[in-house]
Amino acid sequence: MSQLTIKVNGQTVHGNRREPLLVQLEKAGLQPEFQCRNGMCGACRCKLKSGAVNQGDTMAFVAPNEVLACCSIPKTNIAVEFDYLLAESQQTNKKTVNS
Repeated sequence: MSQLTIKVNGQTVHGNRREPLLVQLEKAGLQPEFQCRNGMCGACRCKLKSGAVNQGDTMAFVAPNEVLACCSIPKTNIAVEFDYLLAESQQTNKKTVNS
């Protein structure tokens, strides 16, 4: 229905147009850094390499072509890059987020 592709640090997962990027990456078994989940701290900052997102209001500084994963909902297929390797959760990795 609203399924799309999220490429993160070269890895492809399936996502949707309803949930914040941070939540979708966690559901796919990845563990981006975060602290607040509401745009205050900036710990989940990543570079938007391609595509578009709806980013809610944030207090953290965001440079051009950067988004906060906790406040950004993908509008299209996107590619993002974190400045660090993402840990994978110890749970079974579900590379698809329910749409």
